[in-house]
Amino acid sequence: MQLSCVSTSDSAHLAHHIRLRTLEMIHRAKSSHIGSSFSMADLLAVLYTNILRVDPKRPEWSERDRFILSKGHACAALYVVLAERGFFPESWLNDFYQDGARLAGHATHVGVPGVEISTGSLGHGLPIACGMALAGKRDGRAYRVFALLSDGECDEGSNWEAALFAPHHRLDNLIVIVDYNKIQSLGTVKEVLELEPFADKWRTFGWAVREIDGHNLVQIGQALEDVPATPGRPTCVIAHTVKGKGISFMEGKLLWHYRSPNGEEMADGMAELGGGE
Repeated sequence: MQLSCVSTSDSAHLAHHIRLRTLEMIHRAKSSHIGSSFSMADLLAVLYTNILRVDPKRPEWSERDRFILSKGHACAALYVVLAERGFFPESWLNDFYQDGARLAGHATHVGVPGVEISTGSLGHGLPIACGMALAGKRDGRAYRVFALLSDGECDEGSNWEAALFAPHHRLDNLIVIVDYNKIQSLGTVKEVLELEPFADKWRTFGWAVREIDGHNLVQIGQALEDVPATPGRPTCVIAHTVKGKGISFMEGKLLWHYRSPNGEEMADGMAELGGGE
């Protein structure tokens, strides 16, 4: 079982590994969403080294914390974490997004230990997380439910229905993390549908809100270790991130929502990441 007692050096190592392996997987598969995967790499690294109470040997353990990647299109990074933590063999990563592969291009729980629910149709993760949190409360269980959302999917009305539901039922075992990289599929968030004042919206709905640098491992750890931020209220952590964080020519670029790196870009990216552990 993993507990919140691991140093930030372990999180930094895992974040680096996530970016390296994700770059390889997406290049090999000629798939996409590398920018979305890189923006949340540090969040996943801290969650799976310091925060989540999970046991890879017992993926169905009833008292485990539940983690839902609502932005399921960025699943390559999650698969890397789960393989690294021993939920399934790392060799599974080699045929990511290939015909007949176990690991689909959007997060799938079918036959994949460690994935709670299949996601990718945006706006579903938070409502499901609310149901899990409510069940935990009513059953007297100690587990927490963490849901990682994209900023673009906060355009979805289903999320705001769930955002009303959670405080009403005092779901302080529910923690939402928003990967606020400010770029969605077809443009910037500001251009497509402005979310600001974003934190104030969550507060008005009754959530305890924290804003952090989503690439600062210390800030991430502090925000997620000290939950609930306010007893009796669900917690929303707004993580300000950079799309494509880690490779300079991808950072902050809309192109890398759907683009797959070609051979030269792959080599340049690997060189910039250090090309090894």
